[in-house]
Amino acid sequence: MSVKVTNVNIEESWKKVLMHEFQQPYFATIKQFLINEKKAGKIIYPPGPLIFNAFNSTPFPDVKVVILGQDPYHGPNQAMGLSFSVPIGEKIPSSLRNIYKELQTDIDGFTMPKHGDLTKWTNQGVFLLNAFLTVRHKQPASHQKIGWQTFTDAVIRKLSEEREGLIFLLWGSFAKKKKTLIDTSKHHIFESVHPSGLSAHRGFFGSKPFSKTNNVLIQQGKKPINWQV
Repeated sequence: MSVKVTNVNIEESWKKVLMHEFQQPYFATIKQFLINEKKAGKIIYPPGPLIFNAFNSTPFPDVKVVILGQDPYHGPNQAMGLSFSVPIGEKIPSSLRNIYKELQTDIDGFTMPKHGDLTKWTNQGVFLLNAFLTVRHKQPASHQKIGWQTFTDAVIRKLSEEREGLIFLLWGSFAKKKKTLIDTSKHHIFESVHPSGLSAHRGFFGSKPFSKTNNVLIQQGKKPINWQV
């Protein structure tokens, strides 16, 4: 069941967990900013119905793994509300291609996909969260200061406080800063450099985050992630 919050649909379990945040003045400011952008003729990604796609795809009680991204993709038809993911038919971005390369060496039997849609991960409990949920067309980081980080930091805190045994994959210096929001006595963190073309060779390749994640899940008596998409 989905419940209307502002102009998007939020899955019911997330609505309950985040109701306090939705009622905060900063969230009203985000909403008004996006309304003003639209009135000014700005093109915003992802499309309105997909801004909270990560939340609708992976209900709060189902989250097992969190992969934190930063900005949505800022080109046409790329952003779909899931970190690192692009719709079928779109060119696979370099960071995601490097993620796939690491999966090929980390997970036995993984074959290089021909698309970049990671929805299959979300259906298994992989929460693909961007720190900023919107961006202006062709202007990376254009919405980084409108309040989204306050919201997504609260999301990470809620996951840390109200869940146990989650696995957080933190790639790059930006994501690593989120460690302060996570209770490491009850959750697992695997970190490395970012999988971007500029840095993947400096420690992302060979870090084996996906097999490490599955090993923890198995130790917890949970079903491992089938990473093939």
